[in-house]
Amino acid sequence: GKHVEILDSKTKEQLCFLDKVEPHSSVGDIKSLFHKSYPKWYPARQALRLEPKGKALRNDDLLQNLPVGTSATLYFKDLGPQLGWTMVFLAEYIGPLLIYLLFNFRVPYIYNHKYTFTSSSHHVVNLACACHSFHYIKRLFETIFVHRFSNGTMPLRAIVRNCAYYWGFAAWLAYYINHPLYTPPCEYQLFVFQLCEAGNFSIHWSLNSLKCEGAKCCRFPNPSKNPFTWLFFFVSCPNYTYEVGAWAGLSIMTQFFFVLFFAVALFTFVGFIQMTIWAKGKHKTYTREFKDYPNLRMPILPFIL
Repeated sequence: GKHVEILDSKTKEQLCFLDKVEPHSSVGDIKSLFHKSYPKWYPARQALRLEPKGKALRNDDLLQNLPVGTSATLYFKDLGPQLGWTMVFLAEYIGPLLIYLLFNFRVPYIYNHKYTFTSSSHHVVNLACACHSFHYIKRLFETIFVHRFSNGTMPLRAIVRNCAYYWGFAAWLAYYINHPLYTPPCEYQLFVFQLCEAGNFSIHWSLNSLKCEGAKCCRFPNPSKNPFTWLFFFVSCPNYTYEVGAWAGLSIMTQFFFVLFFAVALFTFVGFIQMTIWAKGKHKTYTREFKDYPNLRMPILPFIL
């Protein structure tokens, strides 16, 4: 077996010495052994590296495949408290759903007291509330019944940042859309939002049908008889394409009210930047793992990006 020494990445102090570790052991196995010595640092909190500031090793990396001899030195970093992906998404999505409804019902202390618990006379405002609510109810439904999660987690500090993004923008949008002085445009412009929502759900359902072993899928997603999945001919992550399209549609709906348009457009732009990063990562993984991956596909925008 190999000897594995684990040092603190900052102080270089030895934290643990593991004797006679089997060469076919994975980094995940080493994390479990380290956890026995330090119960507060459960595996999801651990990042193990070959260099103090190097790239974190994956859990499925095997000790025998690492560039080490009979004795391996690994550097540990504490990633902080973690939450599972299901709890992450529930926290991110429940907030916007409830916050928007508070503004739609015009609860006290939001608008002038004379408008408390009144409703808008504009049908499109209520329709916008229905669409926004449907969007996050759909996300919650997908989180519980459709998405498959690996054992991956997210740091608690990142969850706070993400919730601030989702919750803050939901409050900003809801304040202006449900404002008593808001005059909306024609409601047909919500059609783009609704169409893209249907497309987004179709892609998530299609991804759920892929055969996977843990976090690794045995094949890449392909178009089906469902027309919404035909976007797979051109992009690797059409769920993100539809997501951006949905919020772009809402931006078009609010274009006649500048402050609201700016809020929705900014939310859409920031989301597009983040989803482009995720899409590029997924696209790179597909091209690396599948030699027959279609060359025509782009990460998120057909023929462009």
